[in-house]
Amino acid sequence: MKGVLAGLLLVGLVLSCARGPFPPGEGDRIAKMNEVTALWTQIRQFRAEMNLPLEPSSSMLVEFKNKSVKDAQRVCADNHAVPKPCEDTCTLSGHICDNADLICKIADELGENDRAQEKCTSAKASCREAKQRCCNCSAKPPVTEPPVVEPVKP
Repeated sequence: MKGVLAGLLLVGLVLSCARGPFPPGEGDRIAKMNEVTALWTQIRQFRAEMNLPLEPSSSMLVEFKNKSVKDAQRVCADNHAVPKPCEDTCTLSGHICDNADLICKIADELGENDRAQEKCTSAKASCREAKQRCCNCSAKPPVTEPPVVEPVKP
């Protein structure tokens, strides 16, 4: 009898573990949130490399809450030329906007009441600020050497 009881307990333990620690669908949601967090963390790293504050301004968060990533990217003129000194800034801004696009797609999958939407809004605002930094850099006139002035001979 003890052997049968021990066997039943062992079977019960194995079956309870086979189900997994999360309710159905919760493991997928957690994996998606982990991906959002990883992408958002990358955005903060890119912002630091661009000498931007780690978080976008609150006014940018309000402005881009209901806008798309494409709206956030519309800063520079189409096909604007990126001068060599601005390449890193503009490349990082592209990475930020790519991450924002991925974050917002995942947030949409998770639903409008999910906290991933906050990360989406933050990512869109970061995209806008980074694109502005790129465009402003590209708009600066090139630095030139001052002309050499010959001294006047009496």
